[in-house]
Amino acid sequence: MSGTLYIVATPIGNLEDITYRAVNILKSVDIIACEDTRRTRILTDRYGISKPMVSFYSYNEVRKCSYLTNELLSGKNIALVSEAGTPGLSDPGHSIIKAAIEKNIPLDSIPGPTALIDALVLSGKPMNKFIFEGFLSNKSSQRKKRLGQLKGDTRTVILYESPHRILKLLNDILEVMGDVQVVCARELTKKFQEINRDKVSGIIAHYVKNGVKGEFVVII
Repeated sequence: MSGTLYIVATPIGNLEDITYRAVNILKSVDIIACEDTRRTRILTDRYGISKPMVSFYSYNEVRKCSYLTNELLSGKNIALVSEAGTPGLSDPGHSIIKAAIEKNIPLDSIPGPTALIDALVLSGKPMNKFIFEGFLSNKSSQRKKRLGQLKGDTRTVILYESPHRILKLLNDILEVMGDVQVVCARELTKKFQEINRDKVSGIIAHYVKNGVKGEFVVII
């Protein structure tokens, strides 16, 4: 009988945002497959969890997927965690989830934090209909093309962006969509959490003046 693959959501910042169930699952499995062993070690040390860890990130995902699938088929239980939030959501994980389904390996999702929902709730924007785009292309031409396609969308649009590219994204939004109202959420659940609600020109001016740190959720 094969083991179970547990998809475990972990805190996006504040380590207290983990669930009792997630801690119990991480303590019970045979292997923890994680995007960043160093980041996951901080979490496991905090909660007294001592289990073998296997790195599972975008550059070794294909190779490690085969290994993890074989471990599951041999009867071992594996917890899949990302660096923060829910595995597979703009993070590695989809390939092993898909492989497990194809091989009839039992799956279970342990729900918890995800940055896009946290930011959406804090944004004040309509939540009845929204579209999550994750990270747009790192090529400006492709980014602008997608923003143009989203321009007429009546749903709330949610994007992820890194601190290195946030100003490029915001300037592209200004160029393609005009001076629209946006919300930028960064450092969610952490000590220096910041939610900026303004026209995109005002947001750009803010970050040019104050600098850019942390990962961003951008809501249009």
